[in-house]
Amino acid sequence: MKISLVTVGKTNIAELRDSIADYAKRINRYGSFEFVETSDDKLEKTLEKFERVYLLDEKGREYTSVEMSQFLEKQMMMSPKSVAFVVGGPFGFPQGVRDMSHGQIALSKMTFPHDLVRVIFLEQLYRAFTILKNEKYHHE
Repeated sequence: MKISLVTVGKTNIAELRDSIADYAKRINRYGSFEFVETSDDKLEKTLEKFERVYLLDEKGREYTSVEMSQFLEKQMMMSPKSVAFVVGGPFGFPQGVRDMSHGQIALSKMTFPHDLVRVIFLEQLYRAFTILKNEKYHHE
């Protein structure tokens, strides 16, 4: 299963780009991962190639880190070829993108800058893999 983080717009802050690259490298140890930057007008077309699409949206379901690892494990058991997690632009997602999604995940009830959300989500994705592998990264 290939996992992708699809984002609207480019990451503007160099330190966050470095963090994204670091977490992408870590996640790739567990499977295939790619970071995709696109534009609002190309988002729907970009998402058509993915078998499953989950929007990172404040109205979505909140997970603990352990629950997120269980969600990830469930996705892997369903064996889709590709799963995309999507960070929208400043005005959210157009209805067409919402219609094609398989669900929504909220990282918090708070609002974060979109550049920072990318790093937060990738850290949680990495954490989910370490939980599944019983590695020492996550402490409860």
